[in-house]
Amino acid sequence: MATNDNVTATTGGGMSVREAGKRGGDRVKAKYGSEFYEAIGRKGGEATKSKYGPSFYEEIGAKGGQKLKRTTKTAG
Repeated sequence: MATNDNVTATTGGGMSVREAGKRGGDRVKAKYGSEFYEAIGRKGGEATKSKYGPSFYEEIGAKGGQKLKRTTKTAG
């Protein structure tokens, strides 16, 4: 059965998925700067606001700080 180990696994001596993601993120930050992330975050927030409305934020705000219920999968 597949596990989440492949997130950090390497294949053939290359870099892991995590390492590749970090390097890609560092490159984007170096190229565009932290303002880029602020701008896309703001755009995403505005899109969410227009799509779901204020009640969505009330709902997720009420969930803030609550512990998540995790379900464990058993090998079968």
